[in-house]
Amino acid sequence: MVHTRIRPFNTRDMYPGKGMDNDLCMGVRAGNYVWLRGQTGFDLDGNMVGIGDAAAQTENAMKCVKILLEEAGAKLEHITKTTIYISNRADREAVYGVVGKWLKGVFPCSTGLIISGFARPEMVMEIDVEAMIPDSDANAK
Repeated sequence: MVHTRIRPFNTRDMYPGKGMDNDLCMGVRAGNYVWLRGQTGFDLDGNMVGIGDAAAQTENAMKCVKILLEEAGAKLEHITKTTIYISNRADREAVYGVVGKWLKGVFPCSTGLIISGFARPEMVMEIDVEAMIPDSDANAK
């Protein structure tokens, strides 16, 4: 099975001066399966959107999810599983409100976690997404 890497990068370029040298990517498609790197308030150019604003960061994250899925040949409705991380329980309603708007009618399995923090202090949420492209859509390409 061929693995397609979506937007490969090295951490030394994304996080200069941090001493990291890891080859990663924003997503992987293997057959009809798609996994995305956790999406946050950082846009796909590495700029932070919505410092301190959970809804704005989630809106940005979902926009990135849509773009990356499309680059992998998938759609939002192909999402099968989400894992949502939030650092402040008070932001849960705002985060889930935005995710719910983007995934209305999709019905993925979802896990939500309240965590003590993220790698970058300006991040307040992160969403991991898994998707499966139906054979009918995968063969249409």
